[in-house]
This record gives sequence, C-alpha cells and structure tokens, in this order.
Amino acid sequence: MLEKVNRINFLIDFYDQLLTKKQKNIMEMYYKENLSLGEIADQLNITRQAVHDILSRAVGALERWEAKLKLYEAYLQRKKEGQEILDILANSELTPHDLERICNIVRRVLLDS
Repeated sequence: MLEKVNRINFLIDFYDQLLTKKQKNIMEMYYKENLSLGEIADQLNITRQAVHDILSRAVGALERWEAKLKLYEAYLQRKKEGQEILDILANSELTPHDLERICNIVRRVLLDS
C-alpha cells in the first residue's frame, strides 16, 4: 500500500500540471496532506462519493500519462544507475572494466535525459 501511495505521489509531482485545479487540489489533500475522504468532503462542501470519484479519475489520468510518457519509469532508471555508479565508486580498487562501466552509465544518463 505504501509503495502505491509513493508511486502516486511521484506521479502527482511529474504530471500535476495536467490535472484540473479541482483534481490537483483533492489529490494533494488526500495524498500529500493525508486527509480522509470525509475531511476533504467537509472542507470542499461536496460528498465523500464525489471526492472518491474525483480521486479515481485523477489517478486513472496520471497512470495513462505515465504509460505514455514514462517520466516516473525514467526517474527510477536514473536513480538505479546513479546507485550503481556509487556502488562501483565505493570499491577502492577500480579496474579498467569498472571505469568503463561508469563511463557507459554516465553516457546513458546524460544522453537519455
């Protein structure tokens, strides 16, 4: 569950400008401020069902945009490759092969960005 919430928070960060103002507001209240459906409904003077429906549609939109644009996927790949570089550099005795691996990773990160 926490992994899903973290993923959605990243998707909000990447794609929030594509949401409507109402969707963005409700998504931030629910996922970033950790308010309940009832609390959001009370603050916005709408029903809990309306909050749920807006959240569902917004999450669906975020997932569709991610399926097409893959910004979160690219972020995870860059993070993984950055960690790989750090792991290699943590080894005090770098071989020519290690240096070549680092250079290849850096090229991928710089050229794919």
